[in-house]
Amino acid sequence: MAELPEYYFRVRENGAAVFRVDSETRNRRIEMDQIAVLNIRNGEIKPQGSKELSEADMAAIQDWMEERRAVLARRDIDDLFRAIDYLNITTQWVQSKATDEQLEEVTDALLMAMHDLRSMLVRKKADRITKGQPQE
Repeated sequence: MAELPEYYFRVRENGAAVFRVDSETRNRRIEMDQIAVLNIRNGEIKPQGSKELSEADMAAIQDWMEERRAVLARRDIDDLFRAIDYLNITTQWVQSKATDEQLEEVTDALLMAMHDLRSMLVRKKADRITKGQPQE
């Protein structure tokens, strides 16, 4: 049997429930004892009930939180590259397959969303350019 990790993190909407894994039971059953709940956004770690977290617990939780933030950041960028692909696919659909009725149904919503996105991208680009120039 493969070696089990000491901790298990059950991912939740804004963080995880943290369990200590025990596989050394008499009946060779795996037991998971919830020791904490964590919030990835604000870094809050709440011990479960009256549990006290050891230094090893805290170190494992902090390591997991760092890794999780990195995974989520990579996913955000990957999602954006997929959005770019989807915009290109949508353009091709509009050019080659869309009927007048389909275009009538989606054009206004697409134009508003694209205008909103373009406005925000231009504003953020201008902010970055301005920050890079010396102030007078």
